[in-house]
Amino acid sequence: MGSSSNNNTTLEDLAKLAGVSISTVSRALNDHPLISARTKQKIWALAREHDYPFRPYMPAAPVGAEGTIVIVTPFMRGRPLPLSHPFFLELLASIGEAARARDCDFTVSHTTPANYEDLVATTTTSRASGVIFLGQSMLHDAFNQLTQTNANFVVWGAQMAGQLYCSIGSDNQLGGRRATAHLARLGRKAILFLGGTDPESMQRKRGYDEALKEAGIAADPKLVVPVDFELESADAAISRLLRRHVHFDGIVASSDLIALGAIRALRRAGVSVPGEVSVMGYDDMLLARLSTPALSTIRQDTFEAGRQLVSRILDPSPDPSAERLPTDLIVRESCGA
Repeated sequence: MGSSSNNNTTLEDLAKLAGVSISTVSRALNDHPLISARTKQKIWALAREHDYPFRPYMPAAPVGAEGTIVIVTPFMRGRPLPLSHPFFLELLASIGEAARARDCDFTVSHTTPANYEDLVATTTTSRASGVIFLGQSMLHDAFNQLTQTNANFVVWGAQMAGQLYCSIGSDNQLGGRRATAHLARLGRKAILFLGGTDPESMQRKRGYDEALKEAGIAADPKLVVPVDFELESADAAISRLLRRHVHFDGIVASSDLIALGAIRALRRAGVSVPGEVSVMGYDDMLLARLSTPALSTIRQDTFEAGRQLVSRILDPSPDPSAERLPTDLIVRESCGA
């Protein structure tokens, strides 16, 4: 029997070609665990070669995988979070390594849920083992509602009051406090906070407020500047402050990318970093180590984050408790000491 392109190939045809029973073919095409990986691969190869009409519910991932995880980024400030963001690329890599260690495949979805109905569609129309959401955005209440369904999901993000779902994230408040306290110890008195309105940034801002109070530094509303989660937004914000002659001698940024945008604007204006302004980031991306000056920052353990996110999908637990990963203060050149 030659290759066909008219979709007339049947289970019986595949069984004859493979030299196995029809039930074995059916089980192999559905990635049944009782069928060996070698037999599955042989039958799927024959099915593709002979243009077998695959049914929609058949596995989307390579056969023999222990599971498949879908990774989804919700809307942030009314638009999808760019997949090219360096921190999320590093987090995706960590998830991928953890999935590979468990013989599991993962897919980055094109969907960007904006409400509860979107979350339901994302978690119930997939053939995956579960879904990892990279951030809550403004969907905290919707995620709480989603726990009333059978959806298997976990969120990379902040632990929030009244949370019913599982999230994995760093101790944002402690991280913000450590970053600010370090600049205060260096003698910085006018410390600027750059961050967004996302849950993680708001928690880091609370840590910033606590550290200022502990250091006896009066909070100044002019030194809290909202920016988007990107380099260009921080660059523009710092340029505006410099044009208005707003005084600051330290910056706590809610991400490394924001910190690097601030440094770019300062250097373009001839402001010395760290001579005149000390800068702290948050994340410890690879770019933080390679920048000039090298960026002082708060390290998030993305390797452990990836491991825990994958584990929560493949080893689901009735306990929805959140996990806050520890943070580390990493001192490099950008803060001066």
